Amino acid sequence: MISEKESEIGVQDGAKTPVSTGTVKETYNVDIATAADHALQRKLKPRHMQMITIGGVIGTGLFLGTGSNLENGGPAGLLISYCIMASLLFSVMVALGEMVSQFPIPGGQFALADRFVSRELGFAMGILYWYNFQNSYIIVLPAEISAAAVLVSYWTPAGDVNATCTTGICNNALWVALMLLIVWAVNAAGTRFFGEMEFWFCSIKVITIVGLIITGIIITAGGGPNHESIGFRYWNETGGFVQYEGIGGAKGRFLGFFSVLIQAAFAFIGTEITAIASAETANPRKNVPRAIKGVWIRLVLFYVCSAFMVGLLVSPSDPSLNLSSTAAKSPFVIAIKNAGIPALPSIINAALLTSAWSSGCADLFVSSRTLYGLAARGHAPKIFLTTRKDGLPWISVIFCGAFSLLSFMAASKGQAGTVFGYFSNMTAICGMISWICILWTSLRWHKGLKAHGIDRKTLAYTAPLQPYLSYYGMFVCIMVMIFGGFGSFIHTFNTSSFITTYFPIPFFAVLFFAYKFWNKSKMISYADMDFTTGSSMDIPEEPAPQTLWKKIAERI
Repeated sequence: MISEKESEIGVQDGAKTPVSTGTVKETYNVDIATAADHALQRKLKPRHMQMITIGGVIGTGLFLGTGSNLENGGPAGLLISYCIMASLLFSVMVALGEMVSQFPIPGGQFALADRFVSRELGFAMGILYWYNFQNSYIIVLPAEISAAAVLVSYWTPAGDVNATCTTGICNNALWVALMLLIVWAVNAAGTRFFGEMEFWFCSIKVITIVGLIITGIIITAGGGPNHESIGFRYWNETGGFVQYEGIGGAKGRFLGFFSVLIQAAFAFIGTEITAIASAETANPRKNVPRAIKGVWIRLVLFYVCSAFMVGLLVSPSDPSLNLSSTAAKSPFVIAIKNAGIPALPSIINAALLTSAWSSGCADLFVSSRTLYGLAARGHAPKIFLTTRKDGLPWISVIFCGAFSLLSFMAASKGQAGTVFGYFSNMTAICGMISWICILWTSLRWHKGLKAHGIDRKTLAYTAPLQPYLSYYGMFVCIMVMIFGGFGSFIHTFNTSSFITTYFPIPFFAVLFFAYKFWNKSKMISYADMDFTTGSSMDIPEEPAPQTLWKKIAERI
């Protein structure tokens, strides 16, 4: 199809063996004799991939983060910002899906950037992704555990004289430790066990969010025990928007809406796990596009509908929405409690707690696989390529798991919500940088296809509205990244907020230019792009299920 350019893209002689059935052996810029002993294994089944993709969207950013979003932006600001972020994520996912369906290689999106843009971009993107979350999730894992500690505080409110809990149970450190043990155990058990646990965890997420939407419709229509019809009461009271930080007029309302964009970004970051998991997915040419195609429907159902219902059910002025409050809780729980439905708030809160566990497990999975991908491409020590017989990169898992101890920052009395807010802002900006890089890679991918005369119809999956959708996505990402931290300058300068929001930008720039100057690397020319190595076309498909029940099980 093309000539194989070894000098520019670093593929050594004899290292062009296609990804074989059952294992993935990434030998890019790695000694072949060493790499042959280290291999991930394709143990994730279609149902695992489907649920992991869904679960990557639904997390504490939706269940807990919508509270502060409603408080700052009002019901209309919340809904509009979530619609914008839903369209942005759609543009990112279809662009990424086209590339990763064709090349399901270790490292996912940053490995593709390494191949189709430049080595320095792949390095900087990979390190940032590993450092982050939505990115591999050294930052999001503590954020998810911190959020779980916030949810537990619903049952163990600090300073409540009527609380039946003891001092030890009220201590967030205890809950952080228990949650970390679960996260570590699930990841240490291997890829297949992780896939099964994520399947059931994500099933709980789906059932919960569908149940919450239905419950919300009933409550707002007056079907709760108090028979109070809410309707558009809170929309009428606020006009749909709130005055941000007491700033009056249209300016305050616009700033309230815009402040929600960066917070909404945190809620959507995470679906890129599809790219990382593709290296361990059976039949990726068929299963990865199947997971990508349903993203838009799920976004509309789970996020936009949820944002709309939250705006109907809870007043933006409710003090429990403030994450720094000791009474902080999910807006869904607030609505159910206000409607006078007994016991259900605790049931929902427990379901949301499993969501935090699930997200934490996925965060550690992605961060360890990202570190493996970095090592496979020569950007990290080769020791991180070490795997067990079942394909688990156990050294990468242990190393990344150690960073999750940052979650104990949430153990400070009453600080879990504040820590969650800091981590989520940093994660959102890291996600914006990662998405910009994905979209840039996609644009160069399309130009490379044209340069090599490759018909996009021959690809495993063809993204719609390209390249225009990628340009739209880059514009939104850049706007959010640049102006997302404007709240740090309102009234008085907030140093902590400014640093946690904007730190990823200079950090990424230092990684990018330091690698470029040190290694004297250059952009990959369109003629030198490798559209052969690691293609999903070279991965033989597993036999299709023959019986009716097996076919149904595969679809489910």
